[in-house]
Amino acid sequence: MMLVEETSVPSEALPVAEFKAHLRLGSGFSDDTLQDGVLESFLRAAMAAIEARTGKVLITRTFYWSLMMWRTPQGQSLPIGPVVEIQSVTLADRLGEEVVVAPSAYRLIPDQQRPQLRPVAGDLPRIPKHGQVGIRMVCGFGANWSDIPADLQQAVLLLGAHYYEYRDETALSGGCMPFGVTSLIERYRPVRMGVSS
Repeated sequence: MMLVEETSVPSEALPVAEFKAHLRLGSGFSDDTLQDGVLESFLRAAMAAIEARTGKVLITRTFYWSLMMWRTPQGQSLPIGPVVEIQSVTLADRLGEEVVVAPSAYRLIPDQQRPQLRPVAGDLPRIPKHGQVGIRMVCGFGANWSDIPADLQQAVLLLGAHYYEYRDETALSGGCMPFGVTSLIERYRPVRMGVSS
């Protein structure tokens, strides 16, 4: 399985002004935009960390997911959400020859926690032996910062501020995330269900 982000968050969608206000940086100076590039990089890092922890795409982008077998032919859970649109499903054989699956053969089941690709009738198309299926999908809460739920907006600003304040710190453990951020994103984290032995 491999998930590839095909488009990135455009700079104009990042809340640099809100982040400056959150950090209480001075304004009205001739060099107000001097740190914009640095602030943008911290916002991107914070968004990426929150997306990784929650499996939720904040700003709408296109992703391509390839896998070698369906979990079940009756439906395949998608690795991220919210999924806005399935753009294409492509089957490839071991030599890389591709066949596009007709959109009438599958449907998207939108779900906050676990969106799915399901067949319209019967099973999902058979993946060729030693081949793979590629799913191109548009995911995200929306194209603008204002489309993101308020608690996730706050989590991004808090984590971005944490990265900004501790940008020179090398002793922090990997995966360090402030408590306020973890509590804000908790309800968005994927629910893991299994059978204990």
